[in-house]
Amino acid sequence: MSSNDTARPVGIKQVAAHAGVSPGTVSNVLNRPERVADGTRERVERAIVELGFVRNGSASTLRAGHSSTIGLMVLDLANPFFTEVARGVEDVASERGYAVILASSGESDEREQRNLRVLAEQRVRGVLLTPVGDEGENADRLRDRDVPVVLLDHPTPRANQCSVAVDDVAGGELAAAELLAGGARTIAFVTGPPGLRQCADRRKGALRALKAAGLGRDALREVPVAAMNARAGQEAAARLLDGPPPDAVFCANDLLALGVLRVLLQAGMRVPEDVALIGYDDIDFSAAAAVPLSSVRQPTYRLGRIATELLLEECDDAGGHAHQQVMFQPELVVRESSRRAPGSAR
Repeated sequence: MSSNDTARPVGIKQVAAHAGVSPGTVSNVLNRPERVADGTRERVERAIVELGFVRNGSASTLRAGHSSTIGLMVLDLANPFFTEVARGVEDVASERGYAVILASSGESDEREQRNLRVLAEQRVRGVLLTPVGDEGENADRLRDRDVPVVLLDHPTPRANQCSVAVDDVAGGELAAAELLAGGARTIAFVTGPPGLRQCADRRKGALRALKAAGLGRDALREVPVAAMNARAGQEAAARLLDGPPPDAVFCANDLLALGVLRVLLQAGMRVPEDVALIGYDDIDFSAAAAVPLSSVRQPTYRLGRIATELLLEECDDAGGHAHQQVMFQPELVVRESSRRAPGSAR
């Protein structure tokens, strides 16, 4: 055998000859294995391994009209919240024989549109989308191309749309109520871009807690930042320290809170004695911070799993699929950063 022969890709005919079956039987093993007797299927699978056969994914995609992949579009790949969500997505996808194409909008609507267009061109089976703003036209463009979409970490009012989210209004209320229970009467809310639904809902919940405590809206001081990361948190904390510090700080996610915590400690502030602090998401780094961080926990792994299960159900049975709008409840996790020790003073 020449070197050119060894370099030539192995095809279905070679696998069939090696296994002693017809090319049609090999095709059935690859595409409809339930139609092939166990012994024959095992013989073909053994031939596939021995010959190093790799199926032509492009050809099967053209025949089916879609690939065995799903798209996952998140806001920020650097956020550990989405890392855990992606783990849930990938586990279900792998169990069902799908691969996951991961993309990030970087909290940019323009980039979201561009990446969704690329996913559609790749003929993904469906898309899990955490939209920058409202779901709107970007998701509708995919549906117009018969690509199912499930909104992830984003509720929807549409009855014909699946979504999996967490009640962020309730989460914001939990966070602010925890700070108020520790004696705070003024709270700074470090929040991300105004278009992010999660930030708007967490603010709404914080205002609800203030109202329940008999405090006005002016007790909440908003400190907007351009990004939801630790560096932006440090910048926000520097701005807070330019004037009289608030009693407490509620950050729209844990990365912001970790940045705030670093600056407060560097400035000689005691947390929580001088300034109480709480984050959101309860990422792994929170418990290991210099002052263990109180946070609002979301069921991130379950978000990813349930959203993927709904997406693949719709992919497999679009006509009979019943759309669901799943809403999880958040959980308050209290650590040292939000509660003063008994008898201590601010």
